[in-house]
Amino acid sequence: MKKNIALFVCLLVLLTAVSAYAFGKLQVVASVPSLASITESVGGDNIKVSSITRGVQDAHYIEAKPSYMVTLSRADLLVYSGMELEIGWLPILIKGARNSKVTVGSEGHLNVAQVLSEDEILGKVSGEVDRSMGDVHPLGNPHYLLNPYNGLKAGRLIAGKLAELDPDNKDEYEKDLEKFQAELKAKIEEWEKKAVPLKGGKVVCYHPHWSYLLDWLGLENDGYVEKRPGIPPTARDSMKVIKKIKEKNIPVVIVSSWKEPSKARKVAEASGAELLILPGEVGAMPGTDSYIEWIDYLVDTLASSPAGKGG
Repeated sequence: MKKNIALFVCLLVLLTAVSAYAFGKLQVVASVPSLASITESVGGDNIKVSSITRGVQDAHYIEAKPSYMVTLSRADLLVYSGMELEIGWLPILIKGARNSKVTVGSEGHLNVAQVLSEDEILGKVSGEVDRSMGDVHPLGNPHYLLNPYNGLKAGRLIAGKLAELDPDNKDEYEKDLEKFQAELKAKIEEWEKKAVPLKGGKVVCYHPHWSYLLDWLGLENDGYVEKRPGIPPTARDSMKVIKKIKEKNIPVVIVSSWKEPSKARKVAEASGAELLILPGEVGAMPGTDSYIEWIDYLVDTLASSPAGKGG
């Protein structure tokens, strides 16, 4: 009986190991679902990808759980957004994982923000930054994948890194990259046609999450419900925003799906604007399970809103 139990335990450990290492596939850990989706697209069957965060979570505020360290300890490649999006928890996970493959400066440590040139970075803060300014990112807004042109660049960078780590499958990575880029380029053309009525329109956002999306679509953000990023507005702050929305006839207030929507809803209702709760990441809402589906959902929602109908 004891022999049978020991044999069962050995088989269970073996099966777990086989599952974890996926028959020799490159193990990739992404910090956010959008990067995981892009990585899956350009890596195809030669990799296994997991995301530390889920779409329903705000990646700024994640607890550095031991289970995440275990996942990272097995990784051949870490892919992350950078620009301090993950600053509160990723360094802790990297240290706890004790995996030399993914430490800073290693071949398996990929900061995807390097795809952006200086003039493509939105929201950079000059001068000294302190807590009184709210949750600002001195290096710039880290949500650059909301512009699909940056998704194209990210795919190219990640595919190049996969080929570097796994040269035997270089040709397959290049083919998967070409397929992903062809599909995304075709969708960008479709999205830009659909978004023509949005150009020159105005919206108000709850938080500076959507800058890259609005910039790409030609929408102007005419203020925030938050007086400072990450700090909920007071009643007085909200009244000022309501007054602006009424005076300028701004048709839409946007809030990210992971933000508590009550204050944004009150502003929208009091001003007569429509409230749009948009998925902040891949997988945040039904129908957003891949990077392309996510952008598709965002464009469709905005284009069918009052922002796309001339107010």
